[in-house]
Amino acid sequence: MNRRIRQLAAGIIACYVVLFVALNYWQVGRKPELDARFDNTRQVFREFNRPRGPIVTADGVVAAVSFPTAPGETYDYRREYPTGDLLADVTGYFTFAFGSTQVERLYGDVLTGTTTAQQVRGLGDLLGGNVETTGTVELAVRKDAQQMAKFLLAGRTGSVTVIEPKTGAIRAMYSNPTYDPNTFVNADFDVAEGIITDLQNAEGSPLLAQAYQERYMPGSTFKVITTGIALESGLVNLDTAFPDEREWVPPQTTDPIQNYNGSLCGGDLATVFARSCNIPFAKIATLLGPEAMVRGTEAWGIGEELPIDLPRPAASTFGNTDNLDQELPLLAIRGFGQSEVQMVPLHMAMVAGTVANGGRMMKPYAVQATYDQAGRVLDRTSPEVWKTPISPATAEIERQLMIGVAERGTASCCIALEGGIPVAAKTGTAQLGVASNPGLSHAWIIAFAPADNPQYAVSVVLTNAQSTADVAVTGGRLAGPIAKGMLDFLLTGAGSQPLTPTAPGGGG
Repeated sequence: MNRRIRQLAAGIIACYVVLFVALNYWQVGRKPELDARFDNTRQVFREFNRPRGPIVTADGVVAAVSFPTAPGETYDYRREYPTGDLLADVTGYFTFAFGSTQVERLYGDVLTGTTTAQQVRGLGDLLGGNVETTGTVELAVRKDAQQMAKFLLAGRTGSVTVIEPKTGAIRAMYSNPTYDPNTFVNADFDVAEGIITDLQNAEGSPLLAQAYQERYMPGSTFKVITTGIALESGLVNLDTAFPDEREWVPPQTTDPIQNYNGSLCGGDLATVFARSCNIPFAKIATLLGPEAMVRGTEAWGIGEELPIDLPRPAASTFGNTDNLDQELPLLAIRGFGQSEVQMVPLHMAMVAGTVANGGRMMKPYAVQATYDQAGRVLDRTSPEVWKTPISPATAEIERQLMIGVAERGTASCCIALEGGIPVAAKTGTAQLGVASNPGLSHAWIIAFAPADNPQYAVSVVLTNAQSTADVAVTGGRLAGPIAKGMLDFLLTGAGSQPLTPTAPGGGG
């Protein structure tokens, strides 16, 4: 009898162990895989049937919010985006069938109240009668600045990005084309699928946040980087002079490099920087050589994904560097931002911010704080240095060079700020080299102000801009007024007023 009892007990224990292992295998070990299956809607249903907190801007505007649905509807809550397409590049979207993006994706646990901190705090709140644990995400982006960026772009393709040089806080990051998440987040599956498919296939990739997920040939704005590398190496200084030339033949070729429009250009470093001569910077890149030039660009973060708190950031690139010592003409052309050089617009704002911040490049951030249901801080972003590509002495020289661009150079036509506030800038006109359309270019400007006490750095790029017989595309003429309008708004206009305090908390 005792033997049978022992056998039965052993069998029960064995069954328990098997059950325990199986439950852990399916519920713990393979949980991520099962949650990711397209045909597993349980996780998504749980997400849609629980409250989700709001996303608010730095100036207190609700950019995403959930509302309870009427009885009998499929889901308990619906997500809405009161600002439409204005902040879609930052907030992203949250859908049942097509997942989530941007802040909605990376901060979903905060919004639904499932972080460890919120769960622990929720135990105490439960005793006080509060059964909801949703959180709030507060953006660094300002709705008023975003609205001004959209207004200044005026429907043209491109982007406007504004950061604080000392902190890395992104105050505006608007791209066109973009999209309105309200058109599909609450739509029936077939309708939503059709809209998203159209957006995926649309010209200009509106579902991508071009300001940080795309990269473009930067043209002469890249000369800030080339100059910084050369100054750090000791190759040039303010007394370095370049001859007046219309063209120059680099090593290993018989094909000459010309200045913009074949102009005669030369002088000391301040002059060729202000006039944006191409040949001096082609020579600088060649004299530095491939190894020093590549190492220098890496110091500026080129080749690395930008460390932004949003998903899938792009990386700027100096192009293919294999056997570059055998392709010195390409190295020369890259010295003034043409050929295979591609820069992310946000990165170019960070380049301007580096000069403004004494050589320190800060990590950019789009979210400045998260809060629990009761408005208590869960996390607040602390400014952090990402790279230090140049010394304070070099940054000061580049600051003076960029002031020269604004006062007497290629941006002097269009960047002078209201109230006489000093500004520093660098323009760029990236000729795309399309044989059938030689007038097609990207028009750039990067700038910061006040030049003597920088508060904001801005990058503007108008992509695929078309020159005409009457108007030639240049960064100063096309992008300059946008940068001026943005900085005027923030420094002396309506955007210079104190921000409305954000009142976090409140889900649903």
